[in-house]
Amino acid sequence: MFNTLVHFTFRGMNLNQLIVWFFIYSFLGWCMECVVIKHQLGYWENRGFAKSPFCVIYGFGIFFAFILFKPIEHNFLALYIIGALSATAFEFLTAQVMMKIFGEVWWNYDHLRFNYKGIICLQSTIGWGVVAVFVFGILNNYIQRGVMIMNMNVVKVLSVILLVGYLCDFAYHFTLRLIQKESVRDFNEKAVNTVKEFFGIG
Repeated sequence: MFNTLVHFTFRGMNLNQLIVWFFIYSFLGWCMECVVIKHQLGYWENRGFAKSPFCVIYGFGIFFAFILFKPIEHNFLALYIIGALSATAFEFLTAQVMMKIFGEVWWNYDHLRFNYKGIICLQSTIGWGVVAVFVFGILNNYIQRGVMIMNMNVVKVLSVILLVGYLCDFAYHFTLRLIQKESVRDFNEKAVNTVKEFFGIG
Protein backbone atom coordinates (compact mmCIF):
# COMPACT_ATOMS: atom_id res chain seq x y z
CA MET A 1 0.00 0.00 0.00
CA PHE A 2 2.85 2.40 0.84
CA ASN A 3 4.44 1.82 -2.57
CA THR A 4 1.08 2.52 -4.20
CA LEU A 5 0.85 5.89 -2.43
CA VAL A 6 4.45 6.77 -3.28
CA HIS A 7 3.87 6.16 -6.98
CA PHE A 8 0.32 7.55 -7.06
CA THR A 9 -0.30 10.16 -9.77
CA PHE A 10 -3.30 12.29 -10.67
CA ARG A 11 -3.36 14.26 -13.91
CA GLY A 12 0.41 14.07 -14.01
CA MET A 13 0.86 15.19 -10.38
CA ASN A 14 2.44 13.03 -7.70
CA LEU A 15 0.92 12.73 -4.22
CA ASN A 16 2.75 15.75 -2.76
CA GLN A 17 1.77 17.94 -5.71
CA LEU A 18 -1.80 16.73 -5.45
CA ILE A 19 -1.98 17.73 -1.77
CA VAL A 20 -0.78 21.25 -2.59
CA TRP A 21 -3.22 21.42 -5.54
CA PHE A 22 -6.03 20.24 -3.24
CA PHE A 23 -5.34 22.92 -0.63
CA ILE A 24 -5.11 25.66 -3.26
CA TYR A 25 -8.67 24.85 -4.31
CA SER A 26 -9.71 24.58 -0.65
CA PHE A 27 -8.29 28.06 -0.04
CA LEU A 28 -9.98 29.51 -3.13
CA GLY A 29 -13.27 27.95 -1.99
CA TRP A 30 -12.82 29.54 1.43
CA CYS A 31 -12.19 32.93 -0.23
CA MET A 32 -15.28 32.59 -2.41
CA GLU A 33 -17.44 31.67 0.59
CA CYS A 34 -16.16 34.64 2.60
CA VAL A 35 -16.80 37.07 -0.26
CA VAL A 36 -20.34 35.75 -0.81
CA ILE A 37 -21.17 35.99 2.89
CA LYS A 38 -19.68 39.49 3.08
CA HIS A 39 -21.94 40.51 0.19
CA GLN A 40 -25.03 38.91 1.76
CA LEU A 41 -24.57 39.80 5.44
CA GLY A 42 -22.37 42.87 5.26
CA TYR A 43 -19.56 41.49 7.47
CA TRP A 44 -16.65 39.06 7.16
CA GLU A 45 -17.03 35.56 8.56
CA ASN A 46 -14.67 32.60 8.55
CA ARG A 47 -16.45 30.01 6.40
CA GLY A 48 -14.11 27.12 7.11
CA PHE A 49 -14.95 24.38 9.59
CA ALA A 50 -11.63 24.91 11.33
CA LYS A 51 -9.76 28.17 11.94
CA SER A 52 -7.35 27.77 9.04
CA PRO A 53 -8.43 29.43 5.77
CA PHE A 54 -9.55 26.29 3.95
CA CYS A 55 -12.93 24.84 2.94
CA VAL A 56 -11.83 21.32 2.06
CA ILE A 57 -15.27 20.48 0.66
CA TYR A 58 -14.15 22.46 -2.39
CA GLY A 59 -10.89 20.53 -2.61
CA PHE A 60 -12.77 17.22 -2.52
CA GLY A 61 -15.45 18.51 -4.88
CA ILE A 62 -12.93 19.59 -7.50
CA PHE A 63 -10.95 16.35 -7.12
CA PHE A 64 -13.98 14.12 -7.73
CA ALA A 65 -15.23 16.43 -10.48
CA PHE A 66 -12.00 15.89 -12.43
CA ILE A 67 -12.48 12.13 -12.10
CA LEU A 68 -16.19 12.03 -12.95
CA PHE A 69 -16.20 14.71 -15.67
CA LYS A 70 -13.10 13.54 -17.56
CA PRO A 71 -15.15 12.30 -20.57
CA ILE A 72 -16.78 15.74 -20.98
CA GLU A 73 -14.07 18.10 -19.73
CA HIS A 74 -13.82 19.79 -23.14
CA ASN A 75 -17.59 20.02 -23.68
CA PHE A 76 -18.44 23.26 -21.89
CA LEU A 77 -22.21 22.98 -22.34
CA ALA A 78 -22.26 19.50 -20.80
CA LEU A 79 -19.88 20.70 -18.09
CA TYR A 80 -22.19 23.55 -17.21
CA ILE A 81 -25.32 21.40 -16.95
CA ILE A 82 -23.79 18.38 -15.22
CA GLY A 83 -21.54 20.55 -13.05
CA ALA A 84 -24.51 22.60 -11.83
CA LEU A 85 -26.62 19.55 -11.02
CA SER A 86 -23.79 17.53 -9.47
CA ALA A 87 -22.60 20.37 -7.23
CA THR A 88 -26.16 21.00 -6.06
CA ALA A 89 -26.60 17.31 -5.23
CA PHE A 90 -23.25 17.34 -3.41
CA GLU A 91 -24.33 20.44 -1.46
CA PHE A 92 -27.61 18.75 -0.49
CA LEU A 93 -25.89 15.54 0.67
CA THR A 94 -23.30 17.50 2.65
CA ALA A 95 -26.12 19.35 4.43
CA GLN A 96 -27.76 16.04 5.36
CA VAL A 97 -24.51 14.70 6.82
CA MET A 98 -23.95 17.91 8.79
CA MET A 99 -27.46 17.74 10.20
CA LYS A 100 -26.87 14.16 11.34
CA ILE A 101 -23.53 14.95 13.00
CA PHE A 102 -23.93 18.50 14.29
CA GLY A 103 -27.66 19.17 14.11
CA GLU A 104 -27.10 22.26 11.96
CA VAL A 105 -26.01 23.40 8.50
CA TRP A 106 -23.42 26.15 8.15
CA TRP A 107 -25.15 27.99 5.30
CA ASN A 108 -28.67 29.24 4.74
CA TYR A 109 -30.44 30.19 1.51
CA ASP A 110 -33.75 31.06 3.16
CA HIS A 111 -33.32 34.69 2.12
CA LEU A 112 -33.14 33.70 -1.57
CA ARG A 113 -36.04 32.79 -3.83
CA PHE A 114 -36.45 29.27 -5.20
CA ASN A 115 -34.67 27.60 -2.29
CA TYR A 116 -35.35 24.19 -0.76
CA LYS A 117 -35.24 24.14 3.05
CA GLY A 118 -32.53 26.79 2.92
CA ILE A 119 -29.83 24.30 1.88
CA ILE A 120 -29.99 24.51 -1.94
CA CYS A 121 -31.34 27.18 -4.25
CA LEU A 122 -31.62 28.04 -7.94
CA GLN A 123 -29.10 30.87 -7.74
CA SER A 124 -26.37 28.65 -6.31
CA THR A 125 -27.12 25.93 -8.87
CA ILE A 126 -26.64 28.44 -11.70
CA GLY A 127 -23.43 29.62 -10.05
CA TRP A 128 -22.04 26.08 -9.72
CA GLY A 129 -22.39 25.61 -13.47
CA VAL A 130 -20.35 28.77 -14.09
CA VAL A 131 -17.72 27.61 -11.59
CA ALA A 132 -17.45 24.21 -13.33
CA VAL A 133 -16.81 25.78 -16.73
CA PHE A 134 -14.36 28.33 -15.29
CA VAL A 135 -12.35 25.70 -13.38
CA PHE A 136 -12.13 23.20 -16.26
CA GLY A 137 -11.77 25.77 -19.02
CA ILE A 138 -9.38 28.31 -17.49
CA LEU A 139 -8.38 28.13 -13.84
CA ASN A 140 -6.95 24.63 -13.54
CA ASN A 141 -4.53 25.18 -16.42
CA TYR A 142 -2.77 27.82 -14.33
CA ILE A 143 -3.04 26.10 -10.95
CA GLN A 144 -1.82 22.71 -12.13
CA ARG A 145 1.01 24.23 -14.16
CA GLY A 146 2.03 26.36 -11.18
CA VAL A 147 2.14 23.36 -8.84
CA MET A 148 4.12 21.24 -11.28
CA ILE A 149 6.84 23.84 -11.85
CA MET A 150 7.44 24.32 -8.12
CA ASN A 151 10.66 22.94 -6.67
CA MET A 152 9.92 19.37 -5.56
CA ASN A 153 11.63 19.77 -2.19
CA VAL A 154 9.46 22.81 -1.48
CA VAL A 155 6.37 20.89 -2.57
CA LYS A 156 7.19 18.00 -0.23
CA VAL A 157 7.66 20.25 2.80
CA LEU A 158 4.62 22.37 1.95
CA SER A 159 2.37 19.35 1.47
CA VAL A 160 3.31 17.94 4.88
CA ILE A 161 2.79 21.29 6.61
CA LEU A 162 -0.60 21.80 4.96
CA LEU A 163 -1.86 18.28 5.60
CA VAL A 164 -0.66 17.86 9.18
CA GLY A 165 -1.59 21.42 10.11
CA TYR A 166 -5.11 21.10 8.75
CA LEU A 167 -5.71 17.65 10.28
CA CYS A 168 -4.69 18.93 13.72
CA ASP A 169 -6.87 22.02 13.30
CA PHE A 170 -9.81 19.95 12.09
CA ALA A 171 -9.51 17.31 14.81
CA TYR A 172 -9.45 19.95 17.54
CA HIS A 173 -12.48 21.87 16.30
CA PHE A 174 -14.40 18.72 15.37
CA THR A 175 -13.97 17.42 18.93
CA LEU A 176 -14.91 20.83 20.31
CA ARG A 177 -18.12 20.90 18.27
CA LEU A 178 -19.12 17.44 19.47
CA ILE A 179 -18.46 18.40 23.09
CA GLN A 180 -20.55 21.56 22.69
CA LYS A 181 -23.35 19.56 21.07
CA GLU A 182 -23.35 17.05 23.94
CA SER A 183 -23.33 19.89 26.49
CA VAL A 184 -26.38 21.47 24.87
CA ARG A 185 -28.15 18.11 24.77
CA ASP A 186 -27.39 17.47 28.46
CA PHE A 187 -28.62 20.96 29.36
CA ASN A 188 -31.87 20.44 27.43
CA GLU A 189 -32.46 17.06 29.07
CA LYS A 190 -31.88 18.52 32.56
CA ALA A 191 -34.22 21.44 31.80
CA VAL A 192 -36.97 19.08 30.61
CA ASN A 193 -36.54 16.81 33.64
CA THR A 194 -36.67 19.83 35.99
CA VAL A 195 -39.94 21.00 34.41
CA LYS A 196 -41.42 17.51 34.64
CA GLU A 197 -40.47 17.23 38.32
CA PHE A 198 -41.91 20.67 39.08
CA PHE A 199 -45.26 19.81 37.51
CA GLY A 200 -45.17 16.20 38.65
CA ILE A 201 -45.20 14.83 35.12
CA GLY A 202 -44.05 11.29 34.39
